Amino acid sequence: MAFYIVQFLTGLASAASLFLVASGLSIIFGVTRIVNFAHGAFYMLGAYVAFTLTEHWSGALGFWGGIVAAALVVAAVGVIVEILLLRRIYHAPELFQLLATFGLTLMVEDLVVLIWGPDDLLGRRAPGFKGAVDFFGQNIPSYDLFLIVLGPVVLGALWLLFQRTRWGILVRAATQDRDMVAALGVNQKWLFTSVFAVGVFLAALGGALQIPRDAVHHAMDLRIIVEVFVVVVIGGLGSILGAFVAAVLVSELNAFGILIFPTISLILVFLVMAVVLVVRPWGLFGKKEAPVRRTPGLTVIPWRALTSLERLAALVALALAAMLPFVGGNYALTVGAEIAIFVIFAASLHFLMAVGGLASFGHAAYFGLGAYGVAFLAKLAGLPMIACLLLGPLLGTLGALVFGAFAVQLSGVYFAMLTLAFAQIVWSIAFQWVAVTGGDNGILGVWPEKWAASPSHFYWLSLGVAALVVSALRLITFSPFGYALRAMRDSPLRSEAIGINGKLIQWTAFVVAGSTAGIGGALFAYLKGSVFPDNMGISLSVDALVMVLLGGVETVAGPIFGAIVYKALNIWLVSQTDLSKLVLGIFIVLVVVVFPKGIVGMFESITYRRRAAPPKSPVLAAKMEGAQ
Repeated sequence: MAFYIVQFLTGLASAASLFLVASGLSIIFGVTRIVNFAHGAFYMLGAYVAFTLTEHWSGALGFWGGIVAAALVVAAVGVIVEILLLRRIYHAPELFQLLATFGLTLMVEDLVVLIWGPDDLLGRRAPGFKGAVDFFGQNIPSYDLFLIVLGPVVLGALWLLFQRTRWGILVRAATQDRDMVAALGVNQKWLFTSVFAVGVFLAALGGALQIPRDAVHHAMDLRIIVEVFVVVVIGGLGSILGAFVAAVLVSELNAFGILIFPTISLILVFLVMAVVLVVRPWGLFGKKEAPVRRTPGLTVIPWRALTSLERLAALVALALAAMLPFVGGNYALTVGAEIAIFVIFAASLHFLMAVGGLASFGHAAYFGLGAYGVAFLAKLAGLPMIACLLLGPLLGTLGALVFGAFAVQLSGVYFAMLTLAFAQIVWSIAFQWVAVTGGDNGILGVWPEKWAASPSHFYWLSLGVAALVVSALRLITFSPFGYALRAMRDSPLRSEAIGINGKLIQWTAFVVAGSTAGIGGALFAYLKGSVFPDNMGISLSVDALVMVLLGGVETVAGPIFGAIVYKALNIWLVSQTDLSKLVLGIFIVLVVVVFPKGIVGMFESITYRRRAAPPKSPVLAAKMEGAQ
């Protein structure tokens, strides 16, 4: 019995740091509506800066002074980021804000390696809390007891801050109605800056407090950010009490999951999140009426069919791409095939986001399921390559059918987080079901047959399939189904009023997107000759989001250019520099600032404005008026 009590207390200690980080993210989202992907990076920076201050400045600051000073230093960095970057893009689509914070994450990952090195750093023990307390033969670290007390203390301090101060009242008002707060004369810029500073301070404090418990390393950000997203979604976005309760729930599930449910320990938290979102879509303590901005659709630039000149240009570009085997070597062809596959992947997600208005954070699940479908058919059933390519993606279709039925019941960030939960469940199954999937060792030897084995032939195959998939998605976009889907995206109430079955339409779109992603995964399995759980991991889902947003979510051709630019740049940078993430992150941030609608989206906006602009010549205007 004592062992389980100690395990429970260990979970409570972990909940304290998790609550600090999650409350900061919840505060930032509640006011600014930014889904801050860089929140984990600030947590990691807090740990690294605290390590430096407690190791090299302990004489001047002391251990606890170094912890608080580290959080203040990182909060100051957060203020600079908010003023120089985020303040410029508050009016951009919220997914581009997510893209900007993802670019920041990439930059920080390389910067900490550049400054502190790649090795893990072990911090010193907290003075006054170096021992342990005996509990019926089980030792409980005294530092864990300190963290257990700290969690409720911080919760109480935040409650007083938001309930008993003028600043807190303004923050709560901005959470409910930012436009009304602005109309009352409140300086929103500095309110947002102060909120961002408080949120970053909490994240950095959570990271700094971890140095006596865990090693400091450059993968801390991605490890914590997923759990933090889970916590804020379960608790309810914008709810501090919800973040506290959810942090305790998630930490205890992590503490006891490996003991009670060892076979599903990795997916237990995501199963709980999925159940909560299905039963109570706004979280345990969230408010149903809380405004959630949906993914913006194509409301500025009307979509239209390609002109004859544009069709000719597309055919010429495809013909030039098909000439690559005659001028490029095997490496160029392999890279070209990979880019073509990721064009399929990005186009499938773009269809769901742009046409359907549904932003998925777990789209790699269907890409990976398509890859595993091919591996199962090729290695276990021994089917020929053509049959595998035709039947393998059906596993992705099946996953989309099942998960999409639940996901389309939600919207906004809750939809996105439910797709992330489903993707993590699929990844965990692939990782733990070793007898079938090979676990972390994967499935090897999935090589193409002789007719497609040469780099040139496989490149032509990938390019041809990519062209067919992109064309098919475009046809669907401009079909009656596509118009109905876009109507649901722009005005669900009006669409349902004229008889459109909105949820069925969105579910069908989800299945279409998952199926096409599965096609890309099937080709990817043959390109790499193997399949691993990472083929459906979070990082791959984020890559797909970046490709779509770089090209432009409000365009039709955006995912093609986004996939080409992002993947080619990523591959080239990895081969040229050890700081590829830093350079890529800078590039992404610059694109967001300079092209807030994406690369293609910005040029299409300029072209559309020129076409829509009235003629400057009075004579020409009179002629046009007479012609009408």
